[in-house]
Amino acid sequence: MTERYDCHYCKESLFGKKYVLREENPYCVKCYESLYSNNCEECKKPIGCNSKDLSYKDRHWHEDCFHCFQCKRSLVDKPFSAKEEQLLCTECYSNEYSSKCHECKKTVMPGTRKMEHKGNSWHETCFICQRCQQPIGTKSFIPKDNQNYCVPCYEKQFAMQCVQCKKPITTGGVTYRDQPWHKDCFLCTGCKNQLSGQRFTSRDEFPYCLNCFCNLYAKKCAGCTNPISGIGGSKYISFEERQWHNDCFNCKKCSVSLVGRGFLAERDDVLCPECGKDI
Repeated sequence: MTERYDCHYCKESLFGKKYVLREENPYCVKCYESLYSNNCEECKKPIGCNSKDLSYKDRHWHEDCFHCFQCKRSLVDKPFSAKEEQLLCTECYSNEYSSKCHECKKTVMPGTRKMEHKGNSWHETCFICQRCQQPIGTKSFIPKDNQNYCVPCYEKQFAMQCVQCKKPITTGGVTYRDQPWHKDCFLCTGCKNQLSGQRFTSRDEFPYCLNCFCNLYAKKCAGCTNPISGIGGSKYISFEERQWHNDCFNCKKCSVSLVGRGFLAERDDVLCPECGKDI
């Protein structure tokens, strides 16, 4: 006697009928579709055994229902993107959601290289220097007046030239007598040390640090023989082509200050009236 071969679920005989094996158990088509078929996301109908089941992220479609949400073209075996659970072909997704090139206004297609700066996007071939018209790529650039320039072109067109070395000043310059200098080029005429960030003065339009200026040009104090700079409002006393620091203008004998007082001169010395009585 022949052994029975029945549907695992409804127990009806499967002899002479189509059936589906699942985990080694046979099911008639009706039971299998009722128990295990996925519903199509598009038409909401079950995806039967005779239909191809296309899936994406635990969602399922009939082959004929797997199409672009906007243009309705089939997405079978084609690249696509998903946006808010809607499937879109590459072209529709790009037109709807991809950034537009700031230069040519066309879509920057997904997967193509693009350049971005301050919220704007460019095709790589559209991101060019305004002056030389060459693609900037990953090189350094400088934006000016809504245009972009490669560094060499920017320096040629806009950067100030140092009056000393004649090269462009791109960062941290110094202005002296309305002329631009590199910090490294703005030096004391005497000792050649940098003057940027420190006090300095000039003589015949040449800049000097205070030490060099005093050593070269300042008058010497008749009391201590050190230079009298006169810079910054420092006070000094002058008498018969001789000068003294305020603190040095004292009586030679008793050392009392003679600033604002009468005094007597004895050769190279100055004396208070009291010490000068015996002259």
